[in-house]
Amino acid sequence: MQAVEQKILSRIYGRGRGWAFTKTDFVAGFGEANIHQALSSLARAGIIRRVCHGVYDYPRRSELLGQALSPDVDQVAQALARKFNWRIQPSGEAALNLLGLSTQVPGRWVYLSDGPSREYALGEDSRQALAFRKSSLKETGFNLRESGLLVQALKALGKERVNSTVIDTLRRRMDAKLCPRILDETRAVPGWVLQIIKQVCGGGA
Repeated sequence: MQAVEQKILSRIYGRGRGWAFTKTDFVAGFGEANIHQALSSLARAGIIRRVCHGVYDYPRRSELLGQALSPDVDQVAQALARKFNWRIQPSGEAALNLLGLSTQVPGRWVYLSDGPSREYALGEDSRQALAFRKSSLKETGFNLRESGLLVQALKALGKERVNSTVIDTLRRRMDAKLCPRILDETRAVPGWVLQIIKQVCGGGA
């Protein structure tokens, strides 16, 4: 195995199963032609797989079934965001799923983005779609991913569906150390959303 391929493989292993990536994630250390050759070779060997055009992942595996699991859509979205230098934010069902408020896996994951609107079919069977929807910076401009996730999940859920169980679930998902920053970043969101975030982050009812 070539030295470049070994180094790239080592970096992939270091990120763990489920990580999605593009050649952009390696350009700082290697030539583009070498990266392309290494990724193609690793894909042919079945170590990594091509998820959609230009995106690969190091597949998670089911020990019970003895086969690879579906791609981690959020990882794929982040890989594309790094490649194109977009700011993105999970929206709707995607946000609810990532925060544990929905057990239903969306067939179409929608992300708000400050880049162009685009859609990708994922996996060999193309049963899942990843869509980026161009949105204002107000929607995607949070510095903390957790801030945007909270806001989008609560908007998708709706005020009338927020109860103590939802608030407890969100509390468990949030790192208490981040709460002061989340509260600071979300000061301008709609009133009822901010009130719920205050409850989640211990900033009052």
